[in-house]
Amino acid sequence: MLNIPNLLTLFRLGLIPFILLAYYWPSETKYMWAAGLFALAAATDWLDGYLARKLDQATAFGAFLDPVADKITVAVALVALVESYSELWLTLPAIVIISREIVISALREWMAETGKSAHVAVSYIGKVKTTMQMGSIVLLLATPPGTLVSLIGLVMLYVAAVLTLWSMVLYLSAAWMQLKKGMTA
Repeated sequence: MLNIPNLLTLFRLGLIPFILLAYYWPSETKYMWAAGLFALAAATDWLDGYLARKLDQATAFGAFLDPVADKITVAVALVALVESYSELWLTLPAIVIISREIVISALREWMAETGKSAHVAVSYIGKVKTTMQMGSIVLLLATPPGTLVSLIGLVMLYVAAVLTLWSMVLYLSAAWMQLKKGMTA
């Protein structure tokens, strides 16, 4: 069902090519455009969830599409930043963040198949991680490598990567009994 929250999620997905186009556009304002578009995507992530709850418009389609849109938006931005920065110090947290998203997505899918999806619900740490991650990406997109703002963004990305690992450990711990049963079955 297409409602306002789901349309916002689709809008966020539609922003991805424009974020990349802005980031690679040969202009002095490309960084600000890319960061602004990414910030808009991040804001719609918050807004679609808020509206889904407030307007009682949560749908199965939205529950599926929202995390997919988040992960694709973040992964695309991180890959562009890794290419642009071409340094290990940005590549490491990007790998941690993208890898965690793949692991947790697979874990959620498997837990849903076993009927235990409540064991891997979104946690508060995950929300803080997402906020730090989105903020760091905005700062990294906003300026070329080597600036004070990009350094602050990099530090924030490392904080997000640590929170990413922490939240992954929490998810895996919550699912450990089911995983253990799955190894022996």
